[in-house]
Amino acid sequence: MLNGRLDPGSRLGFVDLGERYKVSTGVLREVLPRLVEQGLATSEPQLGFRVIDVSPIRLSRLTDARVAIETLVTREAVTHGDIAWEADVVGTHHALVRIGASLPDGNIHEEWLVAHEAFHGAILRGCDNGYLVDIASRLRSISEVYRCWSRSELASTTRDLAHEHRQIMEAAIARDADRAVELTETHIRRTTELLLLSAGAANDVSAAQSI
Repeated sequence: MLNGRLDPGSRLGFVDLGERYKVSTGVLREVLPRLVEQGLATSEPQLGFRVIDVSPIRLSRLTDARVAIETLVTREAVTHGDIAWEADVVGTHHALVRIGASLPDGNIHEEWLVAHEAFHGAILRGCDNGYLVDIASRLRSISEVYRCWSRSELASTTRDLAHEHRQIMEAAIARDADRAVELTETHIRRTTELLLLSAGAANDVSAAQSI
């Protein structure tokens, strides 16, 4: 779902999923409700499970929620994170840089998405309030559906993600909470701007093709 193999709003049928991922119906009956709890799927009587729908309005609301929670968690992490936290932030950033540099076409791949989530997750884990960290992580997971909904090629050619991540990492380990918060908000909102631009461009292409 987070890698873009399943389209937003698509049906999550037990037979299809079982064949795709080689798992039993029993496993799926345990997993799918968890996806609903995480905000990645929906469930309705008679209709079953579906990937969450996406829309510009939902993305904007999700972005506002992420900024409110993630900046709070980031401030707490930068203020209270220990030496082990610093090492984790630096290490996951290093892995993100190495993986990004090794991608031949420069586009976003599943391997990069995993490293990207690990880096941002490492920063959040410096906060000692587990409830806040869980909420921030859940919102980040939902946002990945939107990343895969858009065309990653546009996002990858109109911003310097490596520079943004390096700035966030440096501010975090320098214990500059105000700077880290500012960079985090800019990073989140810039992603939303590009996703909306990408979705709009895709809609324009579809409309042109239908004429």
